[in-house]
Amino acid sequence: MDFDDRPTIVAPDDDPYLWLEDIEGRRALDFVERQNRLTLQKFGGAGFARDRDMLAAIYDRPDNIPYVTRRDGRLYNLWKDASNPRGVWRRTTLEEYRKPIPQWEILLDLDRLAAEEGKDWLLSWTHTQPGHSSRAILALSRGGSDAVTLREFDIDAKTFVADGFLLPEAKGGVEWLDAETLLLSSAYGEGMATTSGYARTVRLWRRGTDVSSARAIFETSADRMAAYCNVDRTGAVPRVWFIDRLDFFNFHAWLGDEAGARVKLELPTDIWLEAHQDWFVIKLRSPWTIAGQTYAPDAVLGMSLSAFLKGDRTFTVVFEPAPRRAVQGFFWGAGRLVLPILDELRPVFEVCTPSEDGWTRARLPGLPEIGVVEISRFDVHESESNGDLRVSVQDPLTPPSLMLIEGIGRPALLKQAPRTFSADGLTITQHEAISIDGERIPYVQTGPAAEAGDAPVYMSAYGGFGLSVRPYYNSALGKLWLERGGITVQANIRGGGEFGTRWHDAGRLAGKRLSHDDFAAVAADLARRGVTRPNRIAADGGSNGGILITNMLTRYPEHFGALFCRIPLVDMRRYTKLLAGASWIAEYGDPDKPEEWAWLKTYSAYHAAAPGQNYPPILIATTRRDDRVHPGHARKMAAKLQAMGYEAYFYEPAAGGHGYGKDNKEQAAMLALGYTFLRNKIGWLDQLA
Repeated sequence: MDFDDRPTIVAPDDDPYLWLEDIEGRRALDFVERQNRLTLQKFGGAGFARDRDMLAAIYDRPDNIPYVTRRDGRLYNLWKDASNPRGVWRRTTLEEYRKPIPQWEILLDLDRLAAEEGKDWLLSWTHTQPGHSSRAILALSRGGSDAVTLREFDIDAKTFVADGFLLPEAKGGVEWLDAETLLLSSAYGEGMATTSGYARTVRLWRRGTDVSSARAIFETSADRMAAYCNVDRTGAVPRVWFIDRLDFFNFHAWLGDEAGARVKLELPTDIWLEAHQDWFVIKLRSPWTIAGQTYAPDAVLGMSLSAFLKGDRTFTVVFEPAPRRAVQGFFWGAGRLVLPILDELRPVFEVCTPSEDGWTRARLPGLPEIGVVEISRFDVHESESNGDLRVSVQDPLTPPSLMLIEGIGRPALLKQAPRTFSADGLTITQHEAISIDGERIPYVQTGPAAEAGDAPVYMSAYGGFGLSVRPYYNSALGKLWLERGGITVQANIRGGGEFGTRWHDAGRLAGKRLSHDDFAAVAADLARRGVTRPNRIAADGGSNGGILITNMLTRYPEHFGALFCRIPLVDMRRYTKLLAGASWIAEYGDPDKPEEWAWLKTYSAYHAAAPGQNYPPILIATTRRDDRVHPGHARKMAAKLQAMGYEAYFYEPAAGGHGYGKDNKEQAAMLALGYTFLRNKIGWLDQLA
């Protein structure tokens, strides 16, 4: 039988499914509706409905932790539950929050707003004016999209400001310069977007004026990723940091004010940068030689900002990396720099304090040395921080604890999340697989202590953009997989940031295939260790992980029994032409350059998929309101696989953005459907059905 296998690596532009890139096109929506119906008919039965409702009930629990940030002495939270599926924005005091059942002041009811205005509103983010002002800019998203409508809100009056700042839907953000002025970094308006779809300019927008008259005080070229700014109030006088984002990992930084950029900082472009008062720190990605001194990649350097601007280049090494020891970010608060570190995947936190006499260093006490520990500044605005820190601690079998560190004291418990599944008889173990080039690939295994040899295994990883994955407490996996006797495995493949730039770069650009080899090596190691058989392994990945999962389909089908591919990037020939795709060239490469397409085609599964192979069943899911990774990737891959006769299923809800649904029930439905599919296809009978 002849199958249509287009597009192919040989003829990558002969694509018969381009019509599926028309997100709201009638023909494309007919395809989506038909596919959704077939998928739900196959996997949307009583077991799916039970699991969906079970997960939704967990997500809606009143005793879940309401995560908060502090602003002007009040704690703010966005809360969703069955009665408030879109959420309520609310606030309380720290004293009240410490109580088992705190009282909240409701600021905005998103369900009421959506009903009154007939819009599919969600609250994407808020940006409050520092100090005692009651004004905030609220970013309202339709169905979870990245593009937002900006509206000024009076927190004390609990209403939108009549004739206040208002900007129609676009990607971007704002900074308050003062009570009457915004610095607008938005793609809204003709010529205001880069090819990546982000803001090309920073505009000075005065109250009472039309945005079309707002003057651009900083701009970049359309072929760069974005332009934006940050108003820094930690110094003696406010200053504006302007950022010309060249690509995902490179930028130029300028100092200025409301008139625009004045001084460009002569620093490497591939750094992280944070400034506070008269100090700044950078984290290098590449070796840097300055003032006769060479600094290693991943070193963190600090010095006085005023001294640097006068020409001094005498840096202090604040953090020294090691092959498996890497800083995961940093932030300032009340004159102190906090450094989250992974040391052989163990969490370590150091606090560095600069002064004219040098930098002092201390470890934060009272924190666990295993599991997932995350620390952030408690206060929204850095200029208002008194140094208090918010801490979250968890692992795959221990639900999160939310704690507060005041000063540099020991953490005090604020809230404890409920246990949402039984962990009786389950253990957490750490292992390493050997990848194709001999590199050691760590992975965390959670499940029954005894290994039966045919355990149902759920595998996941990400492996991109230098993002580290950690073994969190996952209610969905716990309830629908672990509690029923299965095993979960999370792999730390290359492309992530667990071990710093070396680890990321090894799985970037042409090396992206290596990250896929790493994942396959972990699957093979599970079989070698006698944990399971290949046809009992189910793998799941999303976004950049969609490339991973589709490459398991085309390159390593013998290692897996079923695959779940979510909100995926797949078509590496056209990805730069679809929504935000151009912003990811620094991670993958440019398909319009023949020398870079030469490696991109080796992991463009959309082109590599061919008839007559032993591919495992796959479910590909996306959302229509995803304006980051185009839903056409998922649509086209499903269509091509089906045209070649493979067992491929597709699911696309209308809302959700670059996520899995706009509310708890929609998110529960996406996960329950995926896990139902995976269990079915690896032959794991649902004993609760």
